[in-house]
Amino acid sequence: MGFFFQRMSIDFSGAYSGADNREALESAIGTMATQFDMIEWKIDYSHDAHKVGILVSKIDHCLWDLLVRHANKELRCDIPFIISNHPDLGYIAEQFGIPFEFLPMEVDKFDGDKTKAKADQEKKIEAVIQKYGADTLVMARYMQVLSDDFCTKHASHTINIHHSFLPAFEGAKPYHRAKDRGVKLIGATAHYATAKLDMGPIIVQDVAPVSHRDTVQDMVRKGKDLERVALARALRAHLQSRVLVHQNRTVVFD
Repeated sequence: MGFFFQRMSIDFSGAYSGADNREALESAIGTMATQFDMIEWKIDYSHDAHKVGILVSKIDHCLWDLLVRHANKELRCDIPFIISNHPDLGYIAEQFGIPFEFLPMEVDKFDGDKTKAKADQEKKIEAVIQKYGADTLVMARYMQVLSDDFCTKHASHTINIHHSFLPAFEGAKPYHRAKDRGVKLIGATAHYATAKLDMGPIIVQDVAPVSHRDTVQDMVRKGKDLERVALARALRAHLQSRVLVHQNRTVVFD
């Protein structure tokens, strides 16, 4: 048995049911879904702006890019908060008038127990999410591994970005090792975060050629450019309800 995926964009003008009469619309579509044995369906309303919370650490290029795009109305959403495990990028949030929540991993508070410190930090993150009502999270180079419970709770609405050397060059200094290996393509992957680290459903990937003439610094610069664009494209597709997740894959509509 195969699967059929469909996305419909509905113009409510002149309709008896619509955005101002959601119960009637959803009841009608629910009846149709039952009639045709549809496994799963949902309705998103385009004039309901998503609330996007951003998680970041010390690396700032993706954060700057998202905030500038948002200020230029390229991303239709609200950004009610920025969370970081370091205080370094608070000045950026201040420039854009967005609340900045500094939530570090307080390992010393738990006598070196990282598991308890992680649970405490994520409890505080959850409190911020609830406070502002965020429905989407973006890990804009947030260099902390989220717990399985957190990833499961926020599956299909937490977007992560990283270089596309994984799993070939995991860990520190991937561009140095890619340079030593003589790679000819570098890339970036934007995906939904899952309990399996960097293995979630892929939304967007992008690549750029490199050559023997490129230094490590050149490769890092090109990699950052790719990460900016891939993350913005993935977030825009998510905000426009153009991404369907099936098992560990996505269907992304144009």
